[in-house]
Amino acid sequence: MARDRGQFSLLTQRRFLPFFGAQALGAFNDNLYKNVLVILATFGIGDLTDLDPQLLTNLAGGLFILPYVVLSGIAGQLADRLDKALVLKVVKAAEVLIMGLAGLGFAYRSIELLLAALFLMGVHSTFFAPAKYGLLPQVLRERELVGGNALIEMGTFVAILLGMLGASMLASPGSLTIVSVTVIAVAIAGFLVSLAIPRLAPVAPNLRIDWNPFTSTWANVRAIWRSEERRVGKECR
Repeated sequence: MARDRGQFSLLTQRRFLPFFGAQALGAFNDNLYKNVLVILATFGIGDLTDLDPQLLTNLAGGLFILPYVVLSGIAGQLADRLDKALVLKVVKAAEVLIMGLAGLGFAYRSIELLLAALFLMGVHSTFFAPAKYGLLPQVLRERELVGGNALIEMGTFVAILLGMLGASMLASPGSLTIVSVTVIAVAIAGFLVSLAIPRLAPVAPNLRIDWNPFTSTWANVRAIWRSEERRVGKECR
């Protein structure tokens, strides 16, 4: 019987490494772009808008979070209905287009385009998340799940930190072109890496998608509530 080499051996295997790389690059890009906008708004760099910096910062945060609230139900159903690897690849392809829009926003100093791109990155992350968390149980053995999740969380937080550091270094009027090139290049790299993710069988191929964002999200809330009630009930026994 072969000796288990530990969780880091997953980083040498195709069933895990491309997904790990695509996820880390996405987290880096999200935070680089989002924090560049926040820094520009807070310190008034680049003359992008006359809006109050605090208002713009809150607006940017709200636009990024809004898709999670409205579209999470649909995103979760699509992740179950379709091949999760396909979902991830489509989302990563969309990221390239979104970052292209952000590049236009920087080039034309258009806060409207930049905020639109930020909102679309929130949509991108909303559809990425269910496929991301649902993929691991399909590609990892039960004994590998804890280690695999730990690697994903490690990669995510390191990418977030690097994105924040990168934003602090690049957020100046003279480097907006560099920011544009960077976010587009990282998005392209993430898409190319995602192409190596092996195909997966859908877990619910006959699931009927509820395209109403309000009813699908409310169904998720009810499911979470019932799960929490069962958990509390078990603890009280």
